[in-house]
Amino acid sequence: MDGVPDGVPHVPEQRRPDSTPTPSEPSAAPGAERPAETAALRFSVLGPVRAWRGDEPVTTGSPQQRALLAALLLREGRTATAAELIDALWGEEPPSQALAAVRTYASRLRKVLDPGGEARRSGGTAATAVLVSESGGYAVRDLAEEALDLTVAQDLATEAEKARSAGDLCHARETLRRALALWDGETLAAVPGPYAQTQRVRLEEWRLQLVESRLDMDLEQGCHAEAVSELTALTAAHPLRERLRELLMLALYRSGRQAEALAVYADTRRLLADELGVDPRPGLSELQQRILQADPGLAEPSSPAPEPAAVPVRPAQLPATVPDFTGRCGFVRELGDILASAEGRVMAVSALAGIGGVGKTTLAVHVAHQARAAFPDGQLYVDLQGAGARAAEPETVLGSFLRALGTADSAIPDSLEERAALYRSVLAGRRVLVLLDNARDAAQVRPLLPGTDGCAALVTSRVRMLDLAGAHLIDLDVMSPDEALALFTKIVGEERVASERKAALDVVAACGFLPLAIRIAASRLAARRTWTVSVLAAKLADERRRLDELQAGDLAVKATFELGYGQLEPAQARAFRLLGLADGPDISLAAAAAVLDLPVEDTEDLLESLVDTSLLESAAPGRYRFHDLVRLYARACAERDELPPSERGSALSRLLDFYLASAAGVYAIERPGDRLVDHLAPTSYPGLRFDNRHAAQDWLYAEAICLLACVRQAAGRPETLPRAIDMLWAAHDLSESGANSKEYEATALALVGAARSHGLGRAEARALMTLVNVHHVSGRFERAEEEAERAIRLAQESDDLLPVCWARNARGIIALYQNRHADGEEHLSRAIEGFRALGDRPGVAAALCNLSRIHLATGRTQSAVALAQEGIDIYDAMGNALRGANARYALGLALTQSGELHSAAERLQEALEVFRDSRQRLWEGMSLFRLAEVDLAARRAARAAANAEMALTVLRGIGGEWRRGNVLTVLGRALSGIGQTGRAHVCWQEAAGIYEELGSPEAAEVRALLSPVQAA
Repeated sequence: MDGVPDGVPHVPEQRRPDSTPTPSEPSAAPGAERPAETAALRFSVLGPVRAWRGDEPVTTGSPQQRALLAALLLREGRTATAAELIDALWGEEPPSQALAAVRTYASRLRKVLDPGGEARRSGGTAATAVLVSESGGYAVRDLAEEALDLTVAQDLATEAEKARSAGDLCHARETLRRALALWDGETLAAVPGPYAQTQRVRLEEWRLQLVESRLDMDLEQGCHAEAVSELTALTAAHPLRERLRELLMLALYRSGRQAEALAVYADTRRLLADELGVDPRPGLSELQQRILQADPGLAEPSSPAPEPAAVPVRPAQLPATVPDFTGRCGFVRELGDILASAEGRVMAVSALAGIGGVGKTTLAVHVAHQARAAFPDGQLYVDLQGAGARAAEPETVLGSFLRALGTADSAIPDSLEERAALYRSVLAGRRVLVLLDNARDAAQVRPLLPGTDGCAALVTSRVRMLDLAGAHLIDLDVMSPDEALALFTKIVGEERVASERKAALDVVAACGFLPLAIRIAASRLAARRTWTVSVLAAKLADERRRLDELQAGDLAVKATFELGYGQLEPAQARAFRLLGLADGPDISLAAAAAVLDLPVEDTEDLLESLVDTSLLESAAPGRYRFHDLVRLYARACAERDELPPSERGSALSRLLDFYLASAAGVYAIERPGDRLVDHLAPTSYPGLRFDNRHAAQDWLYAEAICLLACVRQAAGRPETLPRAIDMLWAAHDLSESGANSKEYEATALALVGAARSHGLGRAEARALMTLVNVHHVSGRFERAEEEAERAIRLAQESDDLLPVCWARNARGIIALYQNRHADGEEHLSRAIEGFRALGDRPGVAAALCNLSRIHLATGRTQSAVALAQEGIDIYDAMGNALRGANARYALGLALTQSGELHSAAERLQEALEVFRDSRQRLWEGMSLFRLAEVDLAARRAARAAANAEMALTVLRGIGGEWRRGNVLTVLGRALSGIGQTGRAHVCWQEAAGIYEELGSPEAAEVRALLSPVQAA
């Protein structure tokens, strides 16, 4: 059995002869110019023995000639005698003319490796030969440093070892990946002779050690879920290699699959006893015991070496502090003392409360920057959006924090409790400052507190957090007159304020000494050199617009915003009012142009001018957002000032049109020829045009949150509801991507309810179709069937035939899943008839492919193949790659059942590539699952296990439990095929539990698989 030494393994040493010939003098004097032919030579031995001059391949001759070249290359410049070469090529039974053959091979190699060398030598020109003769033997000399792939791999392995020793696991992993990528199949492939066989075994062992080292680092970096698939395949290929089994156990345990991890040990113990008559090595047995005891040390990646310590990720997320920070000396000192005392305490928490605009965030950021030195392991920051309608969810924030702290996405659990626990574990032993800005309440904050010695948290909120245990509470009031005047002076300039000091005092008093109000007023004055301070003071003298609103609570902030709004030009004010109407966390420049009904260039000028007044923020290039309280104020202004009032509805209608037209454009470019876009509600405002499919996809996923927010907002008005529903239908890729599935489902439910409450049968039918797709993707087939049946009835009543066709198509595939084949065939046949009546060829193709699966399930394999191929032909003729992938998926299933496994794998692989490129996670995972089924049928159990493992990873959080049960069943079969019956048993048990909970008939099939295992 084997083991891997600490660090990155070195290539095993070759056995050398007892006496090494003395190297001869170089063939050319030092400094002799290297010929162009020699300088460009490259060789490979990590695969077939090949040579190149530049990018042109060089012929290396017969297998024996390649064996001679390999023997010389692997000696790294040392001379090999003729006797040694004969032994390398033929071993103990050389041919009678072996010496002459060696000389012939060497001569031929010299000619192809240095074609101009003989001419140069005969002409008296100094030349450096690649293949030299000396002392009755041969050597390959004077190659460039990176001329041999083995040398490159050795250098990369050394570099990886140094990086790992220095704690830079990311660089070490990437360097090892580069080294392993140099292998191109079997080492010294098809090279004969005992020497080649010895070297082949030596280098393959080294490669496996490098793979084990890289996988070990993968687990240290938290990539356990991704590693399971590769380790499953490797343990199948090398069943007696205990280190691989150990890594697989650890990867499974960290993926929450404890039973499978223990099953690997049981399988290993049984295999070693049967094959070798030995027990597992102590390290493997110790790992089993630690798993049984749920050892907490296994949950966290172990450090590769105690010295030097790995360098952790050090987030530095604090926003920039303002250069003109003024006053607050007492608070700065108080908070600084609290943070300085964090060392040795469980946790230091300070919570700042006050009205909007009082400077909570500015003070917290300033203090945090001053305290950075006390928190050398990093600073985290988040805006919790507590004042808005949709405050940040703690689990979302924890996911962001964990990524910032270096945790891989695959290692981040789903639930809030698990994320909070992992967050505290990651922070253990580190000194990190966490700034939680704009919190809604204590309940939102609690999961985000470090709770560990040496860490501290700063919290800002509009409410006093009396129920935040152990927090140091600070009520932040307005500035003193002196502080307010000092801030005003820093922004406006000493010279302008000094000559109008009283007017300046009037200004800051009119601002209520609120820092945000002072900053806005001073910034506007600083930008207008023709204004005097007195002009600004006169503008603020109208108390009706200010003082009446400075009485209590959040309304006090309104006066601050009133100041900036009153100074806006008419076009700026209109933009401010209308943009505040749109829901969503931010808005793109193109969407803002739709709201304002202006060209993009004019819109950008207006929005940038609003950014200058601090009434709008630039979230990113081309994207803008309101502070949550400013948005509320902007909406109040729109209700009060926008004339005519109908313009508010018109602005939101234009935004809806923009999103609908753009989403339709995405749908059309992804699905050429699909008739859905012809049946969507017409729009009066254009959308974006996309140059290619990838640009369209990028827009859809970047705008997903804003698009869904616009749909929900439009659901409240009967006149916009139908368009909102059509937009959701056109954007249904979001339901299958996994990234926005939950938000999409919530929106679909809201639209169905809205349409029903307004009595809009046609709209409800279309909304139900979006919900049918959601239920189908999630594996809730009974609910999908109910909604589809209702959609058909409502659509028929309103003579809306397209939803009827798609609902029947959905009912057909649902019936297939529920083994109601006759019903499914009827639904799909009627769907095909309806699509043909509408002239919807892609719809016909979709139903044909689903009908193919009905035929397949009822034993009509040949017709199933023909139907799927007919669907492919339709899609390919229209250039519809995405839907064509669905058709290839259906054909792959039919070919699998007909026994044409090679063709089935090709079709499924084609589909998989398209689904990956189109970000269709559901179908990517299902294609991997079907490829695993093909591999099982072809008796490639190891490959089947790898594909099934990848399918489980891709389908995490999407596809529903029924599909997960299917994948687990196939994974169990594959694991059983490679002798890992313990893991197979665990997979089948989990699948059986899923099926039984769902009441699925597949439960009996899986229980039958378990019976012989249990009996054994």
